[in-house]
Amino acid sequence: MKALTPDCIRAPFGAYAHGTEIPAGSRLIRTSGQLGIGPDDSVPESAYDQAVICFSNIREILAQGGMEPSDVAHISAYVTDRDFFPEYMRARDAFVGAADRLPSSTLLIVSGFTRPEFKVEIEVWAAKLA
Repeated sequence: MKALTPDCIRAPFGAYAHGTEIPAGSRLIRTSGQLGIGPDDSVPESAYDQAVICFSNIREILAQGGMEPSDVAHISAYVTDRDFFPEYMRARDAFVGAADRLPSSTLLIVSGFTRPEFKVEIEVWAAKLA
């Protein structure tokens, strides 16, 4: 994959690319939105801890499909309050790590999810040459 961040437009606000080129013939994985709920049905209070669970779930889904975080082409995330933005970003940056190629990314502030305790939901597109 190739990160697309033209020099003639404003640089991204964080560690992401403005676009991602996915080569023809790639296998794709599209996750459902992951919520910050543990296998034991516990939901941490902090947006950071919820985002960590979301990214941990995504890591497991990718692994089952033979991929890893470096194969992520795009991240879409949703938080219920602007105050959760830094906590989400900290978890996202840890997930992305010091990647050679950053994924594209979208973050939206939404009014809520299916249960009031959920603060973060994250989904990804990943691709790998077949």
